[in-house]
Amino acid sequence: MTYRFFTPTPTRAVTGRTAAVYQQLRDDFLGPLPTFQALSAVPEVLAATWALMREALLAGDASRVERELVAAAVSRANRCQFCVDAHVLLLHALREPKLAEAVARGDLPPEPRYAELVRWAQASRSPRGADWTSPYRPEITGTLLAFHFINRVVSALLDPDLLPGGLQRSPLVRSVGGRLYARAAREPKEPGASLSLLDAGTTAAPAWAGDSPVGVAYASLRDAANHGADLLGDVARQTVEATVRWEDGRFPARPTDWAVDLVRDVPGADRIGTRIALLTAFAPGAVSPGDVALWRLSHPADADLVRLVAYGAITATDHVARALTSAHL
Repeated sequence: MTYRFFTPTPTRAVTGRTAAVYQQLRDDFLGPLPTFQALSAVPEVLAATWALMREALLAGDASRVERELVAAAVSRANRCQFCVDAHVLLLHALREPKLAEAVARGDLPPEPRYAELVRWAQASRSPRGADWTSPYRPEITGTLLAFHFINRVVSALLDPDLLPGGLQRSPLVRSVGGRLYARAAREPKEPGASLSLLDAGTTAAPAWAGDSPVGVAYASLRDAANHGADLLGDVARQTVEATVRWEDGRFPARPTDWAVDLVRDVPGADRIGTRIALLTAFAPGAVSPGDVALWRLSHPADADLVRLVAYGAITATDHVARALTSAHL
């Protein structure tokens, strides 16, 4: 596994909130994986991302198999191969090898309830076009939103292979890896343990989450990631947010040309930041070293790149979440 644009601080050297997040990752998941290390330059975004994933994917009484299936299905819809591979392995860890391999091939599962979950997760990429909302409980809905965000961060900041040469796509490797992680994957987690890591005073939890900790975590992530908008001017922010609404999750056929056209009327100082945010929202793997090099001329810190990527990712994620809000009005 390699990072595309920077190398995070080694896990043994982190302190404060980042160290506390990493400890929970060791206790409750698979350790401080690259997904979270890539966010460690901005501890408030790291903590909120972990909190949403933990409370949605790992804690509570909803079926873990169904949640892993949603994580894999939305990752496939977003073309995040890294996350597809990771959650196929975790389906193996949950003793669902046939389901895992169906997901790995991109097939609909034969079980009707699982097939319906996959169709629902994939439709969320374009919620307005699919007239999409959620009939599911907060943990499953929150898992879907968590991975809309995480997929985009991962695709922008990490290379797509978990293991050298894509070895994680071997059925044998997936099966062996699943056995190694089986105990960690099956242990129940108490809801709410991650909320102590979050900033106080976030906006109210969304209506779709009821009183679940998932809603608190989602509101915290939305607030933390939206601070990345402060790196851009008003016209740039309006361009990003209007494009996300208008395009409704459609993949651009030629992402680099598409992004160039969209930023022509943005003030010159904001064009590269707007381009990176838009690519993160729609085709994050198309963020290039050249884009990042231009951004770093005015924003050299790793933290500013992470904030900008998080802003693009949460703008696309919240477009999906707003479909849920509308359904509850």
